[in-house]
Amino acid sequence: MTQSVDIYFAEGCGRCPLGKTPDCKVHLWTQELELLREIVLQSGLQETCKWGVPCYTYNDKNVVMISAFKNYCCISFFKGALLQDTYQLLTQPGPNSQAVRLFQFTKLKEIQVIQNHIEAYIQEAIEIEKAGLEIPFKKELEPLPEELVQKFEEDPSLKSAFESLTPGRQRGFLLHFSQPKQSATRISRIEKCTPMILSGIGLHDKYKSTKK
Repeated sequence: MTQSVDIYFAEGCGRCPLGKTPDCKVHLWTQELELLREIVLQSGLQETCKWGVPCYTYNDKNVVMISAFKNYCCISFFKGALLQDTYQLLTQPGPNSQAVRLFQFTKLKEIQVIQNHIEAYIQEAIEIEKAGLEIPFKKELEPLPEELVQKFEEDPSLKSAFESLTPGRQRGFLLHFSQPKQSATRISRIEKCTPMILSGIGLHDKYKSTKK
């Protein structure tokens, strides 16, 4: 997994086989990601690399991160649900996402047009962290394996990617992860499926494609 922001921009997050190749999703959004990085750094947040992607903190508390996906790049707010979203610009990564909200972009111009708003949202996110506000999490609609909950705590980007999946894909993974009786086996299954989740691929998608 990538440990440097500069390496991330050059080679990707290192969490899937596409890393260090021309097909890495980072290379689809080079200009967009560079501008997002510049905007965030101007806010005064501390830049670091967590879970293989650029993460920006205030007093060691995660505030935002920037990421590349196949269909878009984004800036994600860890406590985005607490933002006022005055201009109705934020989206949820998935219907079950209780905390994270994000800006999605597919063109450099889209960022440039609302750059002032992005800066204002980041400052609001910083003020939320300064105030020590927390998300009032609701109970999960479906039980998650304890091992998956732990992985989500360790890697919020994995949680965000999982919540972006369709309900059917989520259920498929949950069933697959929950079946083994041994915790070590459940952990192994989660780790093996992590690249698929991060790529937005369902557990049975590959099988279905071979049947067409």
